[in-house]
Amino acid sequence: MVVLSGDWIVRQTGIEASAAERLLTTRSASTLSFEAAQLGRWDSALIVFLWALRAQAAKCGVAFDQAGLPPSARQLLALAPVDVVPVAVPTAHQRLPERVGRQAIAGWSEMVEVLALVGESILCVVPVLRGRAGMRRSDVLDCAWEAGIAALPIVTVVNVLVGGILAFVGAVQLRRFGASIYVANLVGVAVVREMAALMTAIIMSGRTGGAYAAHIATMQGNEEIDALRVVGIPVYDYLILPRVVALTSMMPILYLYGCAVGIFGGFVVAVAMFDLGAATFIEQTRSAVNGYQFLFGLTKSIVFGAVVAFAGCRVGLRAGRSAADVGRAATTAVVIGIVSVIALDALFAVCANALDI
Repeated sequence: MVVLSGDWIVRQTGIEASAAERLLTTRSASTLSFEAAQLGRWDSALIVFLWALRAQAAKCGVAFDQAGLPPSARQLLALAPVDVVPVAVPTAHQRLPERVGRQAIAGWSEMVEVLALVGESILCVVPVLRGRAGMRRSDVLDCAWEAGIAALPIVTVVNVLVGGILAFVGAVQLRRFGASIYVANLVGVAVVREMAALMTAIIMSGRTGGAYAAHIATMQGNEEIDALRVVGIPVYDYLILPRVVALTSMMPILYLYGCAVGIFGGFVVAVAMFDLGAATFIEQTRSAVNGYQFLFGLTKSIVFGAVVAFAGCRVGLRAGRSAADVGRAATTAVVIGIVSVIALDALFAVCANALDI
């Protein structure tokens, strides 16, 4: 028999969490009943105590007789679940085939989502060209400014240094054979075909792709994307399409600018450090670089820009809702963007070799 007396108020009654457990484990009983004639005021403190006591009685095999409780307390207690104390379920050990299968299914599902995102973008190409897309022009202009004009300083620094490094390393090696004049050919072809597009894409992956992922992941955590869906605003038209269009359209411009400053960096190193004539450098570069190589690099830059934009947006959309998930989304987007750009560059190199470009 448990006698309940006095007031049971949350802010006034100090009941330990283990009181219910000690009450039954220290006594041998078959039935647990109550006497509440002297019970005063009570609130949820009493219900929580009875809730824990009923769970402990079920664990010990003791009958729980609540006939002596006030009717309102019995009604509230009936609303509480019987299995109060959760039982920890041991994690089943997964065998290697099962783990591989789960990873394969998760990878396939992710690939389907990415292909759906790319397919939706392709279907929006014609409405975008006609000016009938659901996105706002102000969003596209803001994203274009952030991905284009605002990125010029870092693109300038990196491409100038890359061009200068190519000229320096090439001149040191070619001077041994008396062929220093071909430094211009080396710098021009390397910058136009490979380095300008590749380095610019890597810069944009770390700078813009990570920013896209962090921005969308933050909106996901603040439930802003859920609010857009509830209001009826298409998330793709409002968030994804402006970023994809802006970065894809800005990448060719940044590529051409990177070619110019990269060749200029090689020009400065070759003329200042290896006594190569300015006119000779310009003539050798003009004869080594043709329109097909510019077209090849331009095509790569467009593909790289789309890949970086899709990677950042997709990672941001599938991010969690915590602050740590925002950082993980930005890191993941940068890693995926850089790896994808390098892999695609290798694929382009193989295709160019097969097509004799």
